[in-house]
Amino acid sequence: MAVTRTFSIIKPDATRRNLTGAVTSKLEEGGLRVIASKRIRMSKEQAEGFYGVHRERPFFSDLVAFMMSGPVVVQVLEGEDAVKRNRDIMGATNPADAAEGTIRKSFAESIEANSAHGSDSDENAKIEIDFFFAADEIVG
Repeated sequence: MAVTRTFSIIKPDATRRNLTGAVTSKLEEGGLRVIASKRIRMSKEQAEGFYGVHRERPFFSDLVAFMMSGPVVVQVLEGEDAVKRNRDIMGATNPADAAEGTIRKSFAESIEANSAHGSDSDENAKIEIDFFFAADEIVG
């Protein structure tokens, strides 16, 4: 397996409940290394741009509003097969379907407020990383 990178967001529901460290611990315990991290408050433009793929979906406005509702922590993670590993650690999008011990099973409040976002492919990981981080911010 190759060491690759992926992108993660600790969502407003988790930061509001002071779970940033707990979520990060699960990522690190699962074999991922945080090589860039920053706490931000997403602007409307950032949220709409980042989730633009969902623009035509009925939940788009609610998603944008939720992601702007409080601080988030954006991270670049590195590890063997990082995208898959991160998605396994996060668990299913719907916390009711997530495996025990995953981030979403442990911390999510709902399917929307599910505490974490993770890239779904290597290609999207690069796009998502580049959306929030300049190359000199990724320090390993």
